[in-house]
Amino acid sequence: MRPEAPPAPSSPEKLQAGLLDLVQWLSPAFPLGAFAYSHGLEWAIDAGEVRDGETLRLWLEAALTSGAGRNDAILAFHALRGHPPPAELAEIAEAMAPARERLEEMRAQGAAFCRTVAALTGRDLAPAPLPVSLGVAARALGLDEATIVTQMLQAFCSNLVAAGVRFVPLGQTEGQRVLRALHPTILRVCAQARTAPLSALGGAFLRGDMAAMHHETQTTRIFRT
Repeated sequence: MRPEAPPAPSSPEKLQAGLLDLVQWLSPAFPLGAFAYSHGLEWAIDAGEVRDGETLRLWLEAALTSGAGRNDAILAFHALRGHPPPAELAEIAEAMAPARERLEEMRAQGAAFCRTVAALTGRDLAPAPLPVSLGVAARALGLDEATIVTQMLQAFCSNLVAAGVRFVPLGQTEGQRVLRALHPTILRVCAQARTAPLSALGGAFLRGDMAAMHHETQTTRIFRT
């Protein structure tokens, strides 16, 4: 199957409209239930491995460069290009989940995203893990691929920084310092993922994977993952 042709150049007005849609989809107000997921961070905080702004930054940097962030970026780029088909990409994404809760997280958020976008636009989107669903839906926005993927990674980090602000706890300004410090990493991961084949998928953030597994049996839990 040949990749889809790139979309025709968009007018400034269409680009602005597309950017508004993307920002809405990735907003904390969009009903994905993202606030209920900590990606294993809750266990890391409880265990004392994440205890201040610097340890939170290091944890999220590892998640971006060696964990789900990098994989999500690669999957999103391929979904944006329509090759391989979304159903195949969804299977690959689910196969990459290192723990039951992580699989639940990607499925639930992806399904919620598809339901809400379908309700807003009338588009019929088959449920798939979030980076795949976002990539498929965002093809019509007329935006540069890197813009879409960097904003997706920013939203991923923002959700986890918000969890850290509440439960480390950190001050709001310190949380924003952490997020700002991750911007160069987000840009680097996006640039590397843009040309990465699916064979580059994988992970080396073993502590993050173990955190997800430990969280499944954690006695007191606020977050679902």
